[in-house]
Amino acid sequence: MRLDYTNADSLAPIVEALIFASDEPLSLQELRSLILGEREEKVAPDAPLLAPPEEQKKSGPTIETTTIKDAIRLLNTKLAGENHPFHIIEIAGGFQFATRPIVAQYVSRLYKERSRRRLSGASLETLAIIAYKQPISKPDVENIRGVNCDEVLKSLLEKNLITITGRADTVGRPLLYGTTEDFMRHFGLASMRDLPKPREIEEMLKDESIRATTLEEAAHEFVEPGSDEGITVDEIIAVSKEHIDAEEASLEPEVTEA
Repeated sequence: MRLDYTNADSLAPIVEALIFASDEPLSLQELRSLILGEREEKVAPDAPLLAPPEEQKKSGPTIETTTIKDAIRLLNTKLAGENHPFHIIEIAGGFQFATRPIVAQYVSRLYKERSRRRLSGASLETLAIIAYKQPISKPDVENIRGVNCDEVLKSLLEKNLITITGRADTVGRPLLYGTTEDFMRHFGLASMRDLPKPREIEEMLKDESIRATTLEEAAHEFVEPGSDEGITVDEIIAVSKEHIDAEEASLEPEVTEA
């Protein structure tokens, strides 16, 4: 039977198979290329969703990414209707299967005894600074934290949570750091725009119910395996408030003396 490239129902089984078989999130452009059998290449997030008309004629049939998105929507509707414990989520610029929150606690028990990538308090603080201030140099990170960050940056690079993005146009041209797609996958972000704003963090910290759950879990989660030195809930709150205050201070107009 001939595949109907304009029909979401027709594409749904293929889209489901591709997302299921992939170890990495697949973008709409990557899914389209794989379905059409085009040469695999990394597509920029801001690339046009459809090729120009002249290129479409050369390459034969085309698929609109909106049709692929409709296929994903149909798959999620079907999975929810059949009460499956997983669904397709948008994460790190692509789409990937993930368990539903309602069963997450049970799945986590399966991996409870297994070694997982965890972060110390110093790593978490450094990563937060880089995420919100990127691209940022090592001296600037150290100025904010007030301590040397050599080992922490090395550890984050090894975990592929940060990467070198270039050099600063300042004396010595220090390296600049930014977050990676692994960072977005690790923290469940579809894009960097999903990072909470400083004022949103402040509101969350005022919510006692969140402090008793999310922050409590974070205090135990972000600890290096084999390390006795963790980060407490109070320290997480203190770090968050410190960054909120710094962000608000940066928004205040500078006062110059006459």
